[in-house]
Amino acid sequence: MSVIVRIPTALRKLAAGNETLNIDGKTVGEVISAIRETYPALADQLVDEKGQVRRFINLFADDEDIRFLEDLDTELRKGAELSIVPAIAGGMKRAAGSLGHAGASAWDFDE
Repeated sequence: MSVIVRIPTALRKLAAGNETLNIDGKTVGEVISAIRETYPALADQLVDEKGQVRRFINLFADDEDIRFLEDLDTELRKGAELSIVPAIAGGMKRAAGSLGHAGASAWDFDE
């Protein structure tokens, strides 16, 4: 049973540049195992050495976070979409020398 896996821009280089993959699998875990066969580096970014979804990776089965379903045992219907969404981290920090008083506007963005 084929599902569509949506690959985010940041991970496409690990999937030969593909935006989507058509992968056979009845569960999220089976789909990740199938991804590992062709794109092992991509699979390594999705799950850790224990086979658990990495903390900063979110997987959505038809727009539902699998962590609130059955995690890797979440069943997928034929034609389902599995979206990979890496968590984005970062924020702002004060520029050196900024006192933080009224009128101070020197801010740097972390990259």
